Amino acid sequence: MPARLVDSLAAEGKTEAFPIQQDTLPDTLAGRDVLGRGKTGSGKTLAFSIPMVARLGDDARGSRRPQRPRGMVLAPTRELATQIDAVLKPLAAEYGMRTTTIFGGVSAGKQISALRSGVDIIVACPGRLEDLLQQRALTLDEIEITVLDEADHMADLGFLPGVTRLLQKTPADGQRMFFSATLDNGVDKLVKRFLHNEVLHSVDEATSHVSAMTHHVFEVSNDDKKPLIAKLASGTGKRILFTRTKHQAKRLAKQLTTQGIPARDLHGDLSQGQRDRNLGAFGDGDVRVLVATDVAARGVHVDSVELVVHVDPPAEHKAYLHRSGRTARAGSAGDVVTVVLPEQRKDTRDLLRKAAVKVSPISVTADSDEVTRLVGSLAPHVEPAPRAPQQQQGQGRGRSGGRSSGRGAQGQGAGSSGGRRRRGGQSRRSGGRSYAGR
Repeated sequence: MPARLVDSLAAEGKTEAFPIQQDTLPDTLAGRDVLGRGKTGSGKTLAFSIPMVARLGDDARGSRRPQRPRGMVLAPTRELATQIDAVLKPLAAEYGMRTTTIFGGVSAGKQISALRSGVDIIVACPGRLEDLLQQRALTLDEIEITVLDEADHMADLGFLPGVTRLLQKTPADGQRMFFSATLDNGVDKLVKRFLHNEVLHSVDEATSHVSAMTHHVFEVSNDDKKPLIAKLASGTGKRILFTRTKHQAKRLAKQLTTQGIPARDLHGDLSQGQRDRNLGAFGDGDVRVLVATDVAARGVHVDSVELVVHVDPPAEHKAYLHRSGRTARAGSAGDVVTVVLPEQRKDTRDLLRKAAVKVSPISVTADSDEVTRLVGSLAPHVEPAPRAPQQQQGQGRGRSGGRSSGRGAQGQGAGSSGGRRRRGGQSRRSGGRSYAGR
């Protein structure tokens, strides 16, 4: 490795390579195509960031051109793209290179402006990248190194057709690095089509779970579930609570905050700005509890998450492994709790068997010794901030009030007319409500 990258990583306390990095770096630094398989939290981001920066950095000076990046990383989610860029950016800066992220949910203006001013490496989600290509905001003709991260999750989300189109636009003789936990759902076809004379490095089996992770299954009655969740959330360390739906995540975060346990939610209904703020507050330690849907199960890396709680068992074993992988990362220890209602016993047993997790369920309440030992010291109660008073309906002369008055007058007019006129009035009123709803 170049000395300047070794020094940059050492300044961050990173002095020893993880197995996936040890295995892949000799080949990737030499320019070989690589297929890397490794469990979540195994250090894959640095495994491809180091060779990408090292190889592009050798001739970075004077080579940057507007709208023509030379390195591309494709990621399935905004959160993962943001975190990959956070790893890449300081390494690229050692060579005077620039990086930028490209994904939806935010204005494309800043992304287009960055591309016009010239960037060396883009970290992108497929959908927005294709949009910008159609707008001719960039070209992939000069991409020298392409990375596909979390390829199996790309497949799960239905992104492979878009990924295929993007890879077709890159030079066939460029270096390509694919990282994936599994090769199912069409990932194998991408490998056969786009990797040339590749080297396979497989650090873990697809169903492997982190050895430093301790799994627990707490069986609980319906009445005891809420107190148990609150107790699990009340410790002093960082913890992520996973729910199945966006509504549940939003509601649980509010409930915990009201109970004196500050929490933030993370799910697909939030704007990108809200997601960044909530994840930032959790990462910085302003709040210790993040309540999330599976949007956070891939790619979200926050240091020192000591506990993951499956408030609702996930639908399938891969989701269990990726949710659980938010703890016990980078050599740290962590605990994983799955909360199971009586009617969920069989499905959870099948789920854990497929995930190759062996754990004996125990029946608990919030006051059980097993729960108390796991939670440890309780965090101080935090009084929730008072809610801002809401403006009463009917006050003011807003636009909605004008539309409401219009509908009322329209209704009166319809009532004094014949049948045909009345049906027309109803149709217009329905249209007005539909518009307001949108």
